[in-house]
Amino acid sequence: MIDYARVKIKAGDGGDGVVHFRREKYVPKGGPDGGDGGRGGSAYLVANENLTTLMDFRAKSVFKAKDGEKGEKNNRTGASASDLYLEVPIGTLVKVVDRVHKREDLVADLTDVDEKLLIATGGAGGKGNFRFKSSTNQIPLQFTPGEKGEEKDLILEIKLIADVGLIGLPNAGKSTLLNSLTHASAKVGNYPFTTIEPNLGVMDVSSLGVSYALADLPGLIEGAASGKGLGDEFLRHVERTRLLVHMIDPFLADAVKSYKAIRKELEAYSKELSEKKEIVVINKIDLSEVKDEIPEIKKDFKKFKVDVLFVSAATGEGIEALKKKISEVMQTIPKPEKYKASLSKTYTLATLPNKRMVFKGKPNRMDF
Repeated sequence: MIDYARVKIKAGDGGDGVVHFRREKYVPKGGPDGGDGGRGGSAYLVANENLTTLMDFRAKSVFKAKDGEKGEKNNRTGASASDLYLEVPIGTLVKVVDRVHKREDLVADLTDVDEKLLIATGGAGGKGNFRFKSSTNQIPLQFTPGEKGEEKDLILEIKLIADVGLIGLPNAGKSTLLNSLTHASAKVGNYPFTTIEPNLGVMDVSSLGVSYALADLPGLIEGAASGKGLGDEFLRHVERTRLLVHMIDPFLADAVKSYKAIRKELEAYSKELSEKKEIVVINKIDLSEVKDEIPEIKKDFKKFKVDVLFVSAATGEGIEALKKKISEVMQTIPKPEKYKASLSKTYTLATLPNKRMVFKGKPNRMDF
């Protein structure tokens, strides 16, 4: 999953105004009729619910809208360029890179379907010589060039929009649990890092008439917050979730040690992440070895004031109880707000419009 990209966006330049004079039979001294240039195309980002990756922005890193056409004779304005629309997945954060001040400013959090962000405005068209006609300037040779379109360096970063995040050490059974809770078909395998990108599914709770989006996130390991394993790459996707379901396989390691290892990584990544509500689930209840340990496991987790649920992701035992518990907890958690932009959507880097006036040649009165 490509969830990070750096791109350059360039809006179109405005078309130049033109210098032109009427040429008509029996009108030897036609007046100025040079038209204005057309506006350059603006660039927009649009949130598309059918996209899940930023792959298109890795294959191509520079995007440019078309320029406006220059003005024409008979006082005709040049054609304005069509706008450029670039589609991104829902949940994309848009940051503008300010190279002058060496900072990255968040300008938008695109979380709504078809939400549109104007990221670079096209340049206005220049003025033709018709605009400079006056009683004291009857042969105007002035025109103005089109304004330059805005140019932005952007960082695009996806933070998945999921209500519930499934976390745990590699091989804890998260993908199998996702398949049991939802209609997903996540890949399942008995080897570390079977899941190499987030899987999504929707859990329907018919009795309550609600549904929740679940994300199975690649296995975390100790040191993930500092870059080890795959977990570091995907911890950002946990940030949007409202509830964490912590999956533990007691056969992999001591249940409490597994729990503490993951909690440590969440706390190291961010305080907000560590404070999210969670449900701790012990997997493989179908095995007698695990059933025999239930009283001891409950006792160990009581020390942390943590209640645990027991399920079998493979056989489905305990899954309905887990669904009910997830639904109960979710109804107590408010929906997350958008990430607050550090700058307004109209923020632009300092690109001053080109307002200089240009003279085209010298007047030759024999032409008029």
